[in-house]
Amino acid sequence: AGRTVTTAELEAHTSAESCWTLIHGVVYDVTTFLKSHPGGASILLKYAGKDSSRPFDASGHPRDIVSKLGLDNLIVGDFVGEKSAGEEEVAKTAVSLPPLDHMVNLFDFEALAKNVLTPEAWDYYSSGADDEITLRENHTAFHRIFFRPRILVDVASVKLSSTILGTPSTLPVYITATALGRLAHPEGETAIVRAAHEQGVVYMLPTLASCTMPEMLGAKAPGQPLFFQLYVNHDRAVTEKLIRQAEVGGCRALFVTVDAPQLGRREKDMRHKFTLGGTAVQSSDDKQGRVERNQGVTRAISQFIDPSLNWSDLAWIRSVTSMPIVLKGVQCGEDAVEAARHGVAGIVCSNHGGRQLDFARSGIEVLAEVMDALRAAGLQDKMEVYVDGGIRRGTDVLKALALGAKAVGIGRPVLYSLATYGQAGIERMLTILRDEMHVGMRLIGCNDVNKLTPAMLSTASLAAHGGPAVSDRLSDTVYQPLPIAKL
Repeated sequence: AGRTVTTAELEAHTSAESCWTLIHGVVYDVTTFLKSHPGGASILLKYAGKDSSRPFDASGHPRDIVSKLGLDNLIVGDFVGEKSAGEEEVAKTAVSLPPLDHMVNLFDFEALAKNVLTPEAWDYYSSGADDEITLRENHTAFHRIFFRPRILVDVASVKLSSTILGTPSTLPVYITATALGRLAHPEGETAIVRAAHEQGVVYMLPTLASCTMPEMLGAKAPGQPLFFQLYVNHDRAVTEKLIRQAEVGGCRALFVTVDAPQLGRREKDMRHKFTLGGTAVQSSDDKQGRVERNQGVTRAISQFIDPSLNWSDLAWIRSVTSMPIVLKGVQCGEDAVEAARHGVAGIVCSNHGGRQLDFARSGIEVLAEVMDALRAAGLQDKMEVYVDGGIRRGTDVLKALALGAKAVGIGRPVLYSLATYGQAGIERMLTILRDEMHVGMRLIGCNDVNKLTPAMLSTASLAAHGGPAVSDRLSDTVYQPLPIAKL
């Protein structure tokens, strides 16, 4: 940078007339950038004369964004003062994390992530719609399904591998799309891409990613399979461009989100004003001031979604891609039958992680209804069926497969393991899930995930919404109740 900057010098520039800030050991003079900053001047002025490294990382910016934007002229010099309280807090958190091999279940990552993520990031990731009944029900519903194990089955060798839309996977599990990966970790979605490759599972790239499509595609290994999740834009030209980018980049399936004509009311998130960097797909809207930032992350990143999307639009989507189309967000048997009759390649039984309509049923309960409806219509072999939402144990995966799912999607556990240990955390999380599945298969008396059937389950209580007979203490411990307004 050419010169050094002391603490006293940094702290002398705290106004709109002279605004300096510290990011990862380098001091920047952002005075001339205040008016053009996509996130507005207020966030820069908030950290004027201070260390803004932590909010910079949480915003989702890549470390080299200054150079990428041609703003190296803003560099004042290298910082030589004492570490700020923010830097000390980050260092303390990193040191205080237990060794990775101490993580023995998926709730461990969630418990730690609550203390590592910024309040804004935690509330965005963890929040559900309204009273968060469906958010909690997604996991609770699995506790109303019990196994009917078989004995004297040769389980010396257990097969966990399967295929998803013809794509081989070491597990009947895919990493589903989740927004704003860089709120969890500076590498964001690129770390998820790499972890998926190492574990031999498929990652569904999100429309609302922190990273750009070229960044995500650039992180994949040669021949690595990826899917793409799509929110349909008001502007069909933008949607078509995204679809073509994904297909040219090697994505093998298009998952169209159909449960979100608009994003739900997530009150934990709504209590924040979104001051961080938005999604790559909305960058032009953000620069033109068309992004609502006063009601949390959700409202800020979702205003482009088209609420007019309907069954007739499937013909247009099919006309612009040769990727198989999957509808993500089916919530009843009737719509599953309709989807099959429209010739889609698959559906996901999902309520968007409990983040849309509160009191929507859990994905696992919907799955049971969907499979019954498809069998009744003779359509059970016309498409693949998946489920997501609330999966925290290997036995949850096995229950879904036995009910008829081809594979399951994992979302929040990926973000929580990413936030705490980066790429290695995601890999550890999937390894735990793999081990739980292997043990579960042996104890159920089944040696191949493709041989799991409904006869291995007792589902008499699945549709009874009174809750499990025994409380789930791990889930109860990590759940953070909704806050209420304070004086």
